[in-house]
Amino acid sequence: MVDDAPNPLGTYLRDRRTRLAPAAFGLAVGRRRTPGLRREEVASRANISPTWYTWLEQGRGGAPSPDVLDRIARGLMLTEPEREHIYMLGLGRPPEARYQPVDGITPRLQRVLDGMALSPAIVKTAMWDVVGWNRAAAVLLTDYAKLPREGRNILRLMFGSDRIRARNADFDSIARFVVGAFRADVARAGASMSAEVTKLVAELSRLSPEFAALWQDNEVVSHGEGVKRIYHPDAGLLAMEYSSFAVEGRPELGMIIYNPASAEDAERLRVLLDQRRD
Repeated sequence: MVDDAPNPLGTYLRDRRTRLAPAAFGLAVGRRRTPGLRREEVASRANISPTWYTWLEQGRGGAPSPDVLDRIARGLMLTEPEREHIYMLGLGRPPEARYQPVDGITPRLQRVLDGMALSPAIVKTAMWDVVGWNRAAAVLLTDYAKLPREGRNILRLMFGSDRIRARNADFDSIARFVVGAFRADVARAGASMSAEVTKLVAELSRLSPEFAALWQDNEVVSHGEGVKRIYHPDAGLLAMEYSSFAVEGRPELGMIIYNPASAEDAERLRVLLDQRRD
């Protein structure tokens, strides 16, 4: 029997369907033989054939298309992780990234940043807008709170501010690295062809011939980890190791954490933070 064959996608869809309350969708409850929505009701909500949906639950008809999976995800009101799960079950891969602009971070994530008192840390978007930071980052890197929202973009700061440029030792290599990592990030987030990226690239190209040349080179790099040397007017030159992390459930966000590369750098950073304590 087909229904007895291994069918993870069908099993999952059937489980989600039977957990839904018909009344929540404006459907008559009446006398139903099984809990949840009927197959034909899900098919109607997904705008697909009831027969095709039945075959999916039964493991028949081959692999569904991404469009069908997206329609079913909307019909079953799946969350983004659940949508990704049916892609993995049905196609063996996650869905293509869908870029979503970000205004800020959750209070919980901000508390994570604040808990790293001696480690400058920021959260950035795929567009490299800084949307979260801790006190150590404000002291060592930039006090983002004093900048307008559009001024918190790392590329705008690097290529448009002489002060930030002077803070970065080995600026040429850092600039090349940042542009390559930015290109990779917007592609990963599904934003390469977005109006936001097109506008930002055009703005930066007008602002800086250096950026324009680097963008035309088409280099792509992973942010990963490394060492960055930062000049501070009070602390001098500090070597800072950095590591980048994805934010679980928020593919459009990335966290960068800096730590002193040596005991001497750590002591100088601690003194700096003590001097700037409110």
